[in-house]
Amino acid sequence: MLAFLGGTGPEGKGLALRLALAGEEAIIGSRDAGRAASVAEQLNQLAPSARVSGADNSDAAARADVVFLTVPYEAQQPLLKQLQEWLVGKVVVNVIAPMRFERGRGASAVPVAAGSASEEAQHLLPQSLVVSAFQTVSAEELQEPSIRMEGDVIVCSDHPQAKAVVTGLAKKIPDLRPVDGGALANSRYVEQITPLLVNINRIYKIHAGIKIVGL
Repeated sequence: MLAFLGGTGPEGKGLALRLALAGEEAIIGSRDAGRAASVAEQLNQLAPSARVSGADNSDAAARADVVFLTVPYEAQQPLLKQLQEWLVGKVVVNVIAPMRFERGRGASAVPVAAGSASEEAQHLLPQSLVVSAFQTVSAEELQEPSIRMEGDVIVCSDHPQAKAVVTGLAKKIPDLRPVDGGALANSRYVEQITPLLVNINRIYKIHAGIKIVGL
């Protein structure tokens, strides 16, 4: 069972849809259970074979085996402090790339005292297995099941078994390739490249990702 906290946003919806299409059962989490149920129904209509339900964030976290954090960065700390007890022993996949948008300058990375959003999450969840992944994957393309995804998913974690779980999930999305990015500390580099991709996408009106050559 996969939960997507903040799953009513583009990244959460897209990942839930793609993994549900691959046979996984997904729960959309939100502060508003009614809104989560509405988004889940939309996804089920897009993909009749999918199994997607909605719940509030606490219920979604409690029921799931693997939990995806797809909230904006500013919501991460209060959310994890609230849900810490429900996430003990679980794989927590951090998809967050802290960034801000400024008129005339586009997107830029937000400095994080812990080094990265994922490292901050691990500090807040000492009994959880935090994995950083999917930051550079286009949320827009994830939501279009007819589009075959292309690019690499950099997976960083200090927990080998949890990294293997997330690597396996990434492989379920056709044409996405998981790449072992090493320790969780390396997630800061992946998170910081994401605003660059956002700016490239705006300039060229595309959905750019990243590809590691030579592998």
